Amino acid sequence: MSDMEALLDLALMPARAIPESARRMARFSLFDWIVCGRAGRSEPLSGALCALAAAESGAQEAAIFGGGRYPARLAALVNGAVSHALDYDDTHFAHVGHPSVGIYPAALAAGELSNASAAAVADAFLIGAEASVRIGLTLGPAHYNRGFHQTATAGAFGATIAAGRLLGLDREAMRVALGLAATRASGLKSQFGTMGKPYNAGIAASNGVECARLAALGFTSADDGIYGPQGFLPTHTDKEGAGAWGAPPPETFLFEDVKYKLHACCHGTHAMIEALAGAADSVGHPVRAADVRSLHLRTSPRWLKVCDIKQPRTGLEVKFSYNWLAGMVFEGISTANDRAYADALAGDGRLAAFARKVTVSGDDAIGDMQADCRLELEDGTVLHLVHDLSLRLPDQRIELALREKARGLIGTEGDGIWAAVAGLDGISARVLATCLGGKA
Repeated sequence: MSDMEALLDLALMPARAIPESARRMARFSLFDWIVCGRAGRSEPLSGALCALAAAESGAQEAAIFGGGRYPARLAALVNGAVSHALDYDDTHFAHVGHPSVGIYPAALAAGELSNASAAAVADAFLIGAEASVRIGLTLGPAHYNRGFHQTATAGAFGATIAAGRLLGLDREAMRVALGLAATRASGLKSQFGTMGKPYNAGIAASNGVECARLAALGFTSADDGIYGPQGFLPTHTDKEGAGAWGAPPPETFLFEDVKYKLHACCHGTHAMIEALAGAADSVGHPVRAADVRSLHLRTSPRWLKVCDIKQPRTGLEVKFSYNWLAGMVFEGISTANDRAYADALAGDGRLAAFARKVTVSGDDAIGDMQADCRLELEDGTVLHLVHDLSLRLPDQRIELALREKARGLIGTEGDGIWAAVAGLDGISARVLATCLGGKA
């Protein structure tokens, strides 16, 4: 069986075949996505996109964060970008992408269009996210290292599948939609540290809705726009990655390894932050910035082009700066509080001074979810601090952590969103959409 046929099998998998363990993770991601979107509504990017939506408004098909109804494609664009504005959403490290922000907006918009159930929206997201991970694995590290943003590229295919399921596409129409997505998918890492990065997520969601709707309207496309000659894969990577279909669903859902952000900065920095937070336990007392003589971080070489900004100029760039974030840990500045990342933080003299103590190097022996730190204190003590994000947390721990994160971002509003997600099987997509901040 070809990779394209395997992908179509996944896209059209019956809901009854989805394992409950994967479904639980998809619902955690739904809660986290809505919370991040509600919190991102006050970002300048949101205002610009809402103004664009108002200027182009037409059919009132789907809700956006903060209220209002717009054409489904436009709603997906706004919701994808707004929910990624804080860079506080989930990550799947197998292909280094953010699944929720590129796929849930497409799924919810298509779900509202088709008057689907909220549970069907979550299932469509799950199938789309699984597809994006597997396509991302096939694109391999070369695609990411070349400068492409997997959230937007592989994510566009996941968004197309999610929207296509909810719009009732059959196998041939789904093939067409994916072929169209292959010529639409785009997104560059050069945008990191700017509004262009969350915009990439919105592009993926918008592309998914557009391609699925065009396929439903009878558009045509290449038979295999992803894997075929001059398709997305051969034109967007130098060398294919690992085979993605050796352990196919439903027996294996790779999406279950998704990770949630508990710090409001690039996920590539979280292992370092967690490792440094363990310094106090190692010496039996708090470690302050003045106590540190030097810090050497070894990280995956992949992250050196992503989150090693040596002299950040804005609060957004601080989120991608190992040096500044390490200083925040030892200066007692919360890395979990998104409000801490004001532009003034980039000019903080204390963090600039600490940054000069930090060296960062790439090591092929260090994985994407690991950090290895050598911390030398002024008294001569040397600490070896490591952390591995790949260790999976129990479901109950994930729930508690996500709900605590929600309280920090949007206060008690998170409780109502959690109740809606917990009762997903009894509500419609349109009712679920009211959690974005509007009315049914």
